Amino acid sequence: MAKKKVIYDESTIQTLSALEHIRKRTGMYIGSIGDGSQYDDGIYILLKEVVDNAVDEFISGYGKKVEITVEPRFVRVRDYGRGIPLGKVLECVSQINTGAKYNDDVFQFSVGLNGVGTKAVNALSSEFLVKSFRSGKFAGGRFERGELKEELGGACRGEKDGTLIEFVPDPDIFGASEFQPELVERRLRLYSYVQAGLELVYNGESIVSENGLVDLVEAETGDDAIYTPLAYRSPSAGGGQGAADENGKLVAGLEIAFTHTPRFSETFYSFVNGQYTSDGGTHLSAFREGFIKGVNEFAKAKYDGDDARESMVGAISIRMKSPAFEGQTKNKLGSPEIRSELVAEIRDIVADLLHRNPETAKALITKIEETQSLRKELQTVKKLSRERSKAVARHIPQLRDCKSHLDPKHKRGRDSMIFLTEGLSAAGSITKTRDVRTQAVFTLRGKPLNVAELQRAAIYTNEELYNLMSALNIEDSTAGLRYEKIVFATDADVDGMHIRNLLLTFFLKFFPSLATTGHVFILETPLFRVRNKKETRYCYSEAERDAAMKALKGPEVTRFKGLGEINPDEFVHFIGPKMRLTQVKVGNEARVPPVLTFYMGHNTPERRQFIMEHLEVDPEF
Repeated sequence: MAKKKVIYDESTIQTLSALEHIRKRTGMYIGSIGDGSQYDDGIYILLKEVVDNAVDEFISGYGKKVEITVEPRFVRVRDYGRGIPLGKVLECVSQINTGAKYNDDVFQFSVGLNGVGTKAVNALSSEFLVKSFRSGKFAGGRFERGELKEELGGACRGEKDGTLIEFVPDPDIFGASEFQPELVERRLRLYSYVQAGLELVYNGESIVSENGLVDLVEAETGDDAIYTPLAYRSPSAGGGQGAADENGKLVAGLEIAFTHTPRFSETFYSFVNGQYTSDGGTHLSAFREGFIKGVNEFAKAKYDGDDARESMVGAISIRMKSPAFEGQTKNKLGSPEIRSELVAEIRDIVADLLHRNPETAKALITKIEETQSLRKELQTVKKLSRERSKAVARHIPQLRDCKSHLDPKHKRGRDSMIFLTEGLSAAGSITKTRDVRTQAVFTLRGKPLNVAELQRAAIYTNEELYNLMSALNIEDSTAGLRYEKIVFATDADVDGMHIRNLLLTFFLKFFPSLATTGHVFILETPLFRVRNKKETRYCYSEAERDAAMKALKGPEVTRFKGLGEINPDEFVHFIGPKMRLTQVKVGNEARVPPVLTFYMGHNTPERRQFIMEHLEVDPEF
């Protein structure tokens, strides 16, 4: 068929209004739309944009409480700040590049910079309400998909000053996305940690932090902290005190907190003007460098940065005028001009903290030296393992690779995945039916090693775990991950569940960031096949099986005991476009180590007692 000729002339040139542009190019304004299951999905960015404005009021010294109501598809935010000037309410929520954030006298350390945020929320909401209350009067309006439907205004005696915004994310854009309570609470708690004294009332529950980043570090470490977190907060770092004395500094306010744990990875949180920068940026790299310089200055040593920061949990918050973020969602700070000044300041702060806290300093230095020693031992084990690998032609026999691999820098391989499956029969079915372009298969030889109470060197002495790590390309850093999704494909029986738990233990113990960043999944396969001569249905639960048996006349029911029992012609349906995947989510990283120790460690008597106390026996048996 001949290719249709496309005419490119004046008639093809379009000029979009600001409203049309936001709705047509949504990703430019809020990043990924998603489905509501991830922290940075679009609906949470809408919530963030509204809460940011309330937080900006607190930063400027107005309004110590924000009331937030979030239902699955509805948001209400009421702050008690100054309220939008009544004559400009409608423009501030509907006209792009309109707002007071350009005026440093009104908002010195604002999160909002571009006059876009609330307008995007309005444009991307099927229903949007705004009301501003000032001195007994109010003004506002009702909108639908960014278009004004009703102008509001009048007297409101007794109503405290501030702003009210309600919105419903437009299903035409966000589909069936719903707010997940744990993700909303997580976002609000991060706000509270960098705005000490601000009260966020979320669905009736008060969220407030009095100790700032120390509360964050303690929440993230739980009982794992090796020493009490060390912290520093400059007078203008937080607390809603309004205008601050910058003393000529590029960074007007600074707060840091840190400690170490027995974990194998470093965890950092960074904030700018109250905004959580999930991708870090200049301030975070300055914190990491300033920290090791401060430690070395105190100890008069030359510790390696990786040794000093391994197992570290730290947080940094800065306040500055006109920060340069990378993108509208403000997940990463640019502003390279602040780096050298910030590194030097953090170096001096860390050294001073260690001098002032000699017992804590001793624990920190001991931890670093233990890490240094373990790293040298690990290097020896790595060397032996690699030499052993070179003795034979290095090949991963359990891997059936795919053609596409993850490359975030060039935005490639987002559809790539690797199935971790047990046994040759199951691997055979998947290998025969997979998409060789995007789907790889790694075959497990029985049950993996339980690493719950082992050190990282165990990976190098266990061929299967070493091969798995090599296949994923995560030995040096999880940044080298070759596949977007790591999918556990195990049988739906006791042995399959055990293998799944052993794999989870491996990743959560040594590579937790793969789970916390959403790369680990579980493949859901049918438990039953219900069919007659005319139709076949695959059922993932007993309820689905019962419904299918009622719908089909004279059905034959098959119970799948293992993946190997499903023939390739059928398996293609379960790893194709309609594949069912359950994402592994980690709500609180601090709770992972004790959970692994209890359920996968050597505490057999305690675990046996727990089982006996919670065992439920079916009366039929």
